[in-house]
Amino acid sequence: MPELPDISAYLSALQERIVGQPLQRVRLGSAFLLRTAVPPISEAEGHRVTELRRIGKRISLGLDNDLWLVLHLMIAGRLHWRTPGAKLAGRNNLAAFDFPNGSLVLTEAGTKRRASLHVVKGEEALRSVDPGGIEVFDSDLEAFIAAMTAENRTLKRALTDPRILSGIGNAYSDEILHAAGLSPVTLTSKLSPQEWQRLFAATRETLRLWMDQLGAESRKAFPEKVTAFRVGMAVHGRFGLPCPRCGEPVQRVRYADNETNYCAKCQTGGRVLADRALSRLLGADWPRTLDELEALKRR
Repeated sequence: MPELPDISAYLSALQERIVGQPLQRVRLGSAFLLRTAVPPISEAEGHRVTELRRIGKRISLGLDNDLWLVLHLMIAGRLHWRTPGAKLAGRNNLAAFDFPNGSLVLTEAGTKRRASLHVVKGEEALRSVDPGGIEVFDSDLEAFIAAMTAENRTLKRALTDPRILSGIGNAYSDEILHAAGLSPVTLTSKLSPQEWQRLFAATRETLRLWMDQLGAESRKAFPEKVTAFRVGMAVHGRFGLPCPRCGEPVQRVRYADNETNYCAKCQTGGRVLADRALSRLLGADWPRTLDELEALKRR
C-alpha cells in the first residue's frame, strides 16, 4: 500500500503536471470506484486544480469550485501519467482524469476492488475523510507519545493505526522499528523515555530519508513503480536475507493481510518471535484485514 513517502512522491509529480490545469473530463472504468453520489462527479469537470493535499494515505485534488476529489489507492491501486485521452483498456483500469497535457490513470491490480474515490465539497467535508492521525513532522516528542499511548497497543499496530499517526503502514513501520532497535510486539505502555526518543527520531528520519529519495526520483519521471519492497530497505520484504546492521537473517511473521519483518539480534534481544504466539497477540491487537484497519477513524 502506498504510504507517506510514496504519496508525497505522487504529489510532487502531480504538482507540476495538473495544478493550474482544468480537469476536462473524468472517465470511470469501474462503477465500484466512486463511493459518493453527492456532489456528482460531473461537477468536477471543467474546473481547475488549485491545490493538492495528502490526507493520511489519501491523495486529494482541490478544484476552484471548492470540490475535492479524494483518492485512496489501498493495497494495489496505482497512478500513471499517460498521453491525453488515453484509453481505459482492460479490467484493471478504473478511472482516467483528463487534462489538456495528459491523463492521470488509476489502475488496480488483482480481483478485489479496494481503491476508492470520494467527491466532497468544502473543508469540513474534506476533514470527514481524515482518520485523525497526527502528522509526525508537525508534532513534537510530547505529542507523539500522547498519540501513541492513547491506547495500549503493540508498537507495530500503533505506528500503522491511521487514527494515531498519519500515513504510515506496513512497510515503513518495519523500517522505523528496525532503525529504533525496538521489537514490533513491545507494548506502548512499556517504553522508557530513552526508547521513546529513539522511536520518535527513527520515525522522522526514516520517513524523511525515503521522502527525499522518492521525491528526487519523481522529479525525473512520474512514479510508475510504486512498491512496498524497495532496494535499500533494511528489513521489510527481506525475509531470510542478512540484516544490514548485524548480518543475521531477517525474520518474518504473518497474520491475516499483515506481515512483520524484523531482526531478532537488533530488535528482540536475539529472540525469534514464534509465529503462533505472535499471531495470537496480533489477533487481539489488529483488525483482521487491512481494509478494516484503513477504515478506522478517530472519534
